[in-house]
Amino acid sequence: MTSLVNHPGGLRAAIWLNYIFLLAMMLVIAGILTAAMTLQYGQGELPCPLCLLQRVAMFGVCFGIIQSLRGGFSYQNTGISLLFAMFLLIVSVRQTLLDIYPRPGHEYIGSEVFGIHMPVWSVIIAACILTAYALKLTVLGGSKHLMETEASEFPLISKLASIVGLYVVAIGIINTVSVLVQCGLNQCHTFNYQLLQ
Repeated sequence: MTSLVNHPGGLRAAIWLNYIFLLAMMLVIAGILTAAMTLQYGQGELPCPLCLLQRVAMFGVCFGIIQSLRGGFSYQNTGISLLFAMFLLIVSVRQTLLDIYPRPGHEYIGSEVFGIHMPVWSVIIAACILTAYALKLTVLGGSKHLMETEASEFPLISKLASIVGLYVVAIGIINTVSVLVQCGLNQCHTFNYQLLQ
């Protein structure tokens, strides 16, 4: 199977698709994180410690994407995103298995979204991220040309990537501050914001 890069005239399209893929993935993850934080602040649903680790994993995936969009695509940055996607999968599967049989003190935390709780969503999200990267690498291959062309050669993509990247950084900072307010330097809990009492 040959990649799109090896087809005549496909190189520019492959590079453009690579950056569109990264931007779309970051937009989706930013939307997921925004929805989680909206539930937290709008409905008072405090994230549990494992939920917070899942957010860290999603921010980590975005970090690898931001690095590729700012400094040019590299497999090192792809590796960062894939490692955090694996971390997301491990943490979310663990939480799903812990809470799969509801019993006092071990129910799913928070409300359902489309009938599914966040840990199960995180399993689905992690599987989608890993599958998307596998498909991207299958279709676009591993041409050195992908690494030699920066996103700045596509002004619209570059501008959108900067905006979305700054948004992800901003919600990352807000999330960090809220974790410090919720947990301080102690173990996190889901009952109240301890530093506001």
